Amino acid sequence: MLERAARSTHLPLAACADSVLAVPLRASVDLPLFVNSQMDGYAVRSADIAGAGPDSPARLRVVGAVHAGDGRGPGVDDDEACKVMTGAPVPEGADCVVPVEDTRVSDAGPTAVLVAAPRSPGEFIRRPGDDVRVGDVVIDAGVRLAARHLAAAASLGESGLDVRPRPRVGVVATGSELVAPGRPLGPGQIWESNSITLAAALKACGCEVTTTTISGDDRGEFTAALDAATGDADLVVTAGAVSMGDAEVVRQVLADREGARFAPIAMQPGGPQGLSTWRGTPVVCLPGNPVSALVSFVVLLRPVILEAVGRAPIHPVRARLARDVTSPAGRVQYLRAAMVPDSPGADLPAADPVSGPGSHLVASMARADVLVEIPADVTSLAAGAEVDALPL
Repeated sequence: MLERAARSTHLPLAACADSVLAVPLRASVDLPLFVNSQMDGYAVRSADIAGAGPDSPARLRVVGAVHAGDGRGPGVDDDEACKVMTGAPVPEGADCVVPVEDTRVSDAGPTAVLVAAPRSPGEFIRRPGDDVRVGDVVIDAGVRLAARHLAAAASLGESGLDVRPRPRVGVVATGSELVAPGRPLGPGQIWESNSITLAAALKACGCEVTTTTISGDDRGEFTAALDAATGDADLVVTAGAVSMGDAEVVRQVLADREGARFAPIAMQPGGPQGLSTWRGTPVVCLPGNPVSALVSFVVLLRPVILEAVGRAPIHPVRARLARDVTSPAGRVQYLRAAMVPDSPGADLPAADPVSGPGSHLVASMARADVLVEIPADVTSLAAGAEVDALPL
């Protein structure tokens, strides 16, 4: 269904956040790139300060200073020190760095330093390969890129990465009774929520929503909306007009197309569903009741999209019902519920249903964070029963 979205694309690093890496990123260089100081202090030879202590400091001649971004600076010989800053190259001849807090300026002035503690070879020095070596896999394919991944890529000099492209999805909500939120309602009208809800859910799955449209139940208006939605989309999702009524424009326009399938599914809410194409673009047709549309998306479409973009699936968690529930025979019911914080001694979290089964109860769904699945052959469950709870 989303074959076009499965190819990789190369994006600038700044645009890769939250994308999924398509191929492993291997280090093209050793990191650190060069021997550098881990501390502000003095680069010295460890043998010259082996016996140093607070009461018997080693006195070394300061031959220069090196800052981050400088070259390696002057070499360090016996009884010499070079002042270095964090990240600065360590001068030739030095084998350790003494932190500045273990030193003080000699009475002889800035040309000499007193070191009050010994250091071993390699202390406070970063060497190439300490972090990664050439050829190491730094980020595996399939990883969803966060800030820490971009930091690693940038440190390797990568200006961009090969990622899974975000599927481009158009959304069309249908119904002559629908009015955009914020506009006044006429008789029999309601504020439209499906396009906003589905667009947000699609974006959360890693999609790019190219258009959101509200269409009435007129055939010409709906086909025009389809034309606009499919223009540059990999997928179009519609909401509404898929049942058996007289004004089911989505079903009327799309059901007769080659390969189309429209049929009720034995689930509640979310029975009527459809799958078709328009101008070569797949069209997934969800029911129009807002709760049905979102439940259908979460149960049926979200797993497909997550797999297409390379993101990890969202699995149900086990929970116990907080109260008795009933369910219609022959249909899988998805109850909207809120997970209750763990109680001391409880073996599983509790899931508390927040509303009845009606697909019109959209406002109460705001309190839900899971869908509790009641199997089709179960008509009632008592409080405390163990259930699957699918995170919303």
